[in-house]
Amino acid sequence: MVEITELMDDTGASQGMALDWYVAHVRPRCEKKLVEHGKIYDFPTTLPTYSSTKKYRGKVVTFHKPLFPGYVFLQLNRKTRQVAVQSNYVANMLEVHDQEKFKEQLSDILFALEQKVEIRVEPKIGVGNRVLVKSGPLEGHDGWVEERFGMTTVLLRLDFIGQAAAVKVEANTLELI
Repeated sequence: MVEITELMDDTGASQGMALDWYVAHVRPRCEKKLVEHGKIYDFPTTLPTYSSTKKYRGKVVTFHKPLFPGYVFLQLNRKTRQVAVQSNYVANMLEVHDQEKFKEQLSDILFALEQKVEIRVEPKIGVGNRVLVKSGPLEGHDGWVEERFGMTTVLLRLDFIGQAAAVKVEANTLELI
């Protein structure tokens, strides 16, 4: 599942032109199907996933679940956008207006996933302080802090879809920005 959590480059080499980021709001349980569709029709997709392990009758099974259920991030040109929209998997195609900010925020979330830190989806971005992580696996990355039940949580925001990934971080590793 590693290939779908990598941030694709903007070169558009396979299409011969620059690609723009789009967010596909997909039909229920169609995230991975759209990623496969992208492989077939040669357009880059990004689907951040996390591992979930369950035990069934002494058997341990690991699932790769979408971090943001219902959303797949795509890099498209006009031709591949039409191919993606015409698939049976996309309910709505959202255009990203601030490409650089979106790419930076998505890159931060993908980096956190690579570091294997405990991560969960935080459906609503809370009001808090913006911080820089000073040490640990997320050193140098910034986010928004929210305190719950005595724990400090850094929210790696993806403003475009109004969601964030929550990562537990020790309070002494944070610095206000």
